[in-house]
Amino acid sequence: MEYFLKNKKKQAAFVVGFIILSGIYVSFHAPPNNFPLGDILVVTAGQSLQDITNVLYDARIIRSPFFFRTHVILLGGEKRVIAGDYLLNRKIGSADLAYRLVKGDFQLEPVKVTIPEGWNVFQISDYLDKSFINFDKKLFLSLAKENEGYLFPDTYFISPIAKSEVMIEMMKGNFTSKISGIKEIKSSSHTLKEIITMASIVELEASTTPSRRIVSGILWKRIALGMPLQVDSAFSYINGKNTYELTALDLKIDSPYNTYKYKGLPLTPIGNPGLDSIQATLSPIKTDYLYFLSSKSGVMYYAKTLEEHIKNRARYLNR
Repeated sequence: MEYFLKNKKKQAAFVVGFIILSGIYVSFHAPPNNFPLGDILVVTAGQSLQDITNVLYDARIIRSPFFFRTHVILLGGEKRVIAGDYLLNRKIGSADLAYRLVKGDFQLEPVKVTIPEGWNVFQISDYLDKSFINFDKKLFLSLAKENEGYLFPDTYFISPIAKSEVMIEMMKGNFTSKISGIKEIKSSSHTLKEIITMASIVELEASTTPSRRIVSGILWKRIALGMPLQVDSAFSYINGKNTYELTALDLKIDSPYNTYKYKGLPLTPIGNPGLDSIQATLSPIKTDYLYFLSSKSGVMYYAKTLEEHIKNRARYLNR
């Protein structure tokens, strides 16, 4: 009986100890349930540890003011807290936050993002939404749509707290800088909008410099002859489909981007072209061709007549 009671006491002591240790761990390392993930914590120079603690507790960044202050003191005292802007990029507890503030771990290093050539604003916004905390996708799209074609595809290093306006201006500024050296733009008979819209199509329809120049020549010729462009790439902007997914009903969609239904260039660019496609649009190769297609392997096939084009489709489209 005595053994049983001792064993019970040991178990009770273990449970009590476990509860105490768990409580301490939670207080030190577990963040509040409604931790403001993605917010910026501003610590100003001269702010006392008590003031900092009050701010953190009121903002529901820490669970326990006592445990936070205790950990800061253990790490060197209130004078060791480094002023600055701290990105709350992940949920952390009092101990980890105290460590960051004492070490000046701001977590505001630029984020590397790479925008591929040809991506449209919908693809770019999806990508940025996955790359940044609290990214306002709706706001970005509303601002970016009117700049489609002019958000230059490139690798960028962007602040993790950059606003949509800043991101867009950065890409637009890069576009302006990149095309400033292309003298043919000023001497072209086409407007900049026409050039970039055509380049956005060429970017998606061909993958090499020679093929882009040939395709550019074919498409400019079609416009001059009053023929519809009939490019499948425009459907990526209408319904997200590619050549191999299109149906006869898709070709009848009433959209200003449907180049089967409406002649001339689409209403706006359908993506953001790179320099090679822009230059190919400005230096088209004149040929006798009026039709082209690309096989799944990327090989281009050209035709002078519709009959030849139909044969090419039957032979090569699924290769």
